[in-house]
Amino acid sequence: MSSNPVAETVASLMPRAKAELTELVAFKSVADFDQFPRSESEGAANWVAEALRTEGFQDVALLDTPDGTQSVYGFLPGPEGAKTVLLYAHYDVQPPLDETAWVTPPFELTEREGRWYGRGAADCKGGVIMHLLALRALKANGGVPVNVKVIAEGSEEQGTGGLERYAEDHPELLTADTIIIGDAGNFRVGVPTVTTALRGMTLVRVRIDTLGGNLHSGQFGGAAPDALAALIRVLDSLRAEDGSTTVDGLTGEARWDGLQYEEGQFREDAKVLEGVELIGSGTVADRIWARPAVTVLGIDCPPVVGATPSVQAGARALVSLRVPPGVDAAEATKLLQAHLEAHTPWGARVSTEQIGQGQAFRADTSSPAYAAMAEAMRDAYDGAEMQYAGQGGSIPLCNTLASLYPSAEILLIGLSEPEAQIHAVNESVSPEELERLSVAEALFLRNYAAG
Repeated sequence: MSSNPVAETVASLMPRAKAELTELVAFKSVADFDQFPRSESEGAANWVAEALRTEGFQDVALLDTPDGTQSVYGFLPGPEGAKTVLLYAHYDVQPPLDETAWVTPPFELTEREGRWYGRGAADCKGGVIMHLLALRALKANGGVPVNVKVIAEGSEEQGTGGLERYAEDHPELLTADTIIIGDAGNFRVGVPTVTTALRGMTLVRVRIDTLGGNLHSGQFGGAAPDALAALIRVLDSLRAEDGSTTVDGLTGEARWDGLQYEEGQFREDAKVLEGVELIGSGTVADRIWARPAVTVLGIDCPPVVGATPSVQAGARALVSLRVPPGVDAAEATKLLQAHLEAHTPWGARVSTEQIGQGQAFRADTSSPAYAAMAEAMRDAYDGAEMQYAGQGGSIPLCNTLASLYPSAEILLIGLSEPEAQIHAVNESVSPEELERLSVAEALFLRNYAAG
């Protein structure tokens, strides 16, 4: 990293950053209150609020959003007439999944082989710490040259849209000249990257019923319509022979023109087993950044252990559909529901329910903020040039903010590079990336103020 006072300050703050991330990771802040106590999310929200107060933020507030969670807001005034920058992160996390598969406990930040492991370490509690480090470095080196707003969301991972709806009802709250979304990631460790496109998403629950109740498979099997078998056929209809997503009426031939993802590297990053083929067609970048992708997230059916010889009367599944920029998520939802209903066999009763939705996003990379970030990343990464990449995941708030503040510039950076394994077991963050990106964000705020 280039030798400069900001970088030196961030380096000196890294032990404090590790201690703070340890505290924040310890909160089991999964915003699914059927699985995890609400008090854990409230504890994390209060931790963020207190951290902002300590840094001199004004108007710090816990915002009760319409989905029953809390987002944390604070305002740090800059010099008279300065530009305003909104810094975003979220403190809620995905469930840890199988805790026995974690090498170390998911809610205890643990250093191992140069990385810090814990649920949310990269996605996105590390993003909260990144913002704090950048601001502290500027305060120690001449002050923060812009007005800063921070918003830390409490339900991003659930896709329930609480903060989006709150922002729409209070549009003056988050207005800014530039918005930094700290919930993306570098293409890989050491490659400074801004994410310029996000796929949108929809979640649909499908239920199929065929019988008044389960039946003995010996007595009735072969003629009685099996709801689970019907559901399997419906779900299989969502993919072509090569694994490409096939939803009636939804096109899937778009191309990605930016940074490419070498297939061998993708196989390694995704931990694809030897001999197993990738699915879909086109380049890897086409498939994960520019085209729709369906995933069956869960099926309600009897487990193998304890199963009885029965024809199933009912079955249901949760289906996720990622949609690329240029495709309206609401229209994609209708197409998915229509497809599921049209492909249900044997006259079985089928019902579908949308339970989550977010629009895709594409950034304007010609804006002055991108030039300021390119210079900042070049300095923070020892001359490496900033790259543009897509991301297959969704951040619905991006489109809400772009719609509310059409003149604002939006940049996506963050700590979720492939080795971080976000949403999986053994999630981790690279402390070197946390350090470099904190420097980059601080230098960006300085460059942007001067531009």
